[in-house]
Amino acid sequence: MSDFSAYLHRKDIEVSAKRYGVDALSAMAQGLFASLLIGTILGTAGEQLHIDFLVQAGNFAKSVAGPAMAVSIGYALHAPQLVLFSLIAVGAAANTLGGAGGPLAVYLITIAACECGKFVSKETRVDILVTPAVTILAGTLLSMLIAPAVGKAASSVGSLIMWATELQPFLMGIAVSVLVGIALTLPISSAAICAALGLTGLAGGAAVAGCCAQMIGFAVMSFKENGIGGLVSQGLGTSMLQMPNIIKNPRIWIAPTLASAITGPLATTVFRMQMNGPAVASGMGTCGLVGQIGVYTGWLNDIAAGTKASVTAGDWIGLLLISFVLPAVLSFLFCEIERKLGWIKDGDLKLN
Repeated sequence: MSDFSAYLHRKDIEVSAKRYGVDALSAMAQGLFASLLIGTILGTAGEQLHIDFLVQAGNFAKSVAGPAMAVSIGYALHAPQLVLFSLIAVGAAANTLGGAGGPLAVYLITIAACECGKFVSKETRVDILVTPAVTILAGTLLSMLIAPAVGKAASSVGSLIMWATELQPFLMGIAVSVLVGIALTLPISSAAICAALGLTGLAGGAAVAGCCAQMIGFAVMSFKENGIGGLVSQGLGTSMLQMPNIIKNPRIWIAPTLASAITGPLATTVFRMQMNGPAVASGMGTCGLVGQIGVYTGWLNDIAAGTKASVTAGDWIGLLLISFVLPAVLSFLFCEIERKLGWIKDGDLKLN
């Protein structure tokens, strides 16, 4: 057993929650961003500006979402070059056979295929044949055996959440907003989770609300400690920057989380804000304004499908309130209450 453990260590095969649950999941979100998400944004811009080049570029980017996710995951798992390049085929197979739940299938199957490839990498004189063959065959076999079931399961869970949100928009608005917002700030990927579950519709709108509450909330709360730089890095970047401070003082997390518990149900019940763009955008919040662009893309999709007549002033007001105004005001007020109670002290929100 010790010899096998030593072999795995030499191959850099580390079975851990951090390697698979944090590193791989976060990398998968980057792969999604660099393919499906940016492709959607470029395509939408091209359609609105009538620039065919942007539309085509967007379509090409969206078509390689599976390979992009797989390579990103492989990179996070420290895959050797032959394994990394072979994962392109694995990602294509898993995403295609996984259907609506393709991202989750890609995530699970790529990890397994990558580790299989790493296990045999550089162990034979014909490594250039063995390593790609093992990686691709393992990935393809798993894709054929489990990708459809994984995809169906993920799609079913996502559909259940979306159905429950339609049925109970107030309670589910709170639950989805709070949970996805927390996932955004934790060192895991809320975007990858939303993509894997195909979270759109009202539930997607609640997810956007929760992410915005965390990002804008922390940005505004910590303005006097971090200034404009902190406002931009958290408000348009990620609230994950506050994780070291949350570990030191978990109470700083109360204000934006309470804000998300308010904006989530407002998004689902009052403004009926839906994410009918790409599901990955549901978990992005204000990061690069991707969440807002996704909502806007959804409006256009609904108009094209004939389910929406036009984009109204109410749509824009709801999006601005849920995404920016309410998270800022609510988080600031809750934070000030905590400061008066002595729960938050000067310097608790300072970014290193």
